[in-house]
Amino acid sequence: MKNNLFYGGEVDGFKYTDKEYNRKTGSYYWVTTRLLRESGPWPASHIKTPEDVYELAKEQLDIENLDREHFIALYLNRKGVILAAETISVGGLHSSIVHPREVFKPALLVSAASIIVLHNHPSGDPTPSQPDIDITNRLIAAGEVIGIEVIDHVVIGHNTWVSLKARGFI
Repeated sequence: MKNNLFYGGEVDGFKYTDKEYNRKTGSYYWVTTRLLRESGPWPASHIKTPEDVYELAKEQLDIENLDREHFIALYLNRKGVILAAETISVGGLHSSIVHPREVFKPALLVSAASIIVLHNHPSGDPTPSQPDIDITNRLIAAGEVIGIEVIDHVVIGHNTWVSLKARGFI
């Protein structure tokens, strides 16, 4: 995945996300996050189905061939257009650590209406594990508190995927 970090204002086509106040120094600093170029490598497409998520992740991230779990969040506007994407966690062969605050902070910074999370299973088997279901439920609960819907959690294997929404977990 390309490193799309940027800060403050507009740099190389990237727009800043927000600034935060530092109580110690009494000054503001720019918050960085990994956002997408408006004309960058990810098309400004509408995400409507889990297949759209899978195709996007396969084509843009080569996610099927990664040797460790990568947990990624896509931040969407009300029309389902991707505003930003963030790699939340890179784990080992069997898991990655994910906390709701790490998922939702970028969502708040870009004023996302909803999110879709996805991660790969390096084993190639996209069957959701109990920890996958548990983190999905934690994200849904956190999203309800702050008004950001978790649309789906897509688990990607080799040439296949599973939508937790389609399986009835969302």
